[in-house]
Amino acid sequence: MLEHVLVLSAYLFSIGIYGLITSRNLVRALMCLELILNAVNLNFVTFSDFFDSRQLKGNIFSIFVIAIAAAEAAIGPAIVSAIYRNRKSTRINQSNFLNK
Repeated sequence: MLEHVLVLSAYLFSIGIYGLITSRNLVRALMCLELILNAVNLNFVTFSDFFDSRQLKGNIFSIFVIAIAAAEAAIGPAIVSAIYRNRKSTRINQSNFLNK
């Protein structure tokens, strides 16, 4: 069971890293960041259950990560829409934030 979950988590993490590196769109980069955070949460819960099932340290820490991801999911699209309104593009390589 542990190996299957770790392989799934590594797969999700690698997809997220690949998408974050190769992404040219800000929305896609935010989605890949969410994949990375979900892979980390999966590892936290799995290791917490595997090594010490009586204490919930990994589960509690994953709740904090979920709260951070929820804040990022609320604030991220607002920032992307503000950038789109000013620059008329959401492409990462066309955005130069230091000009104006």
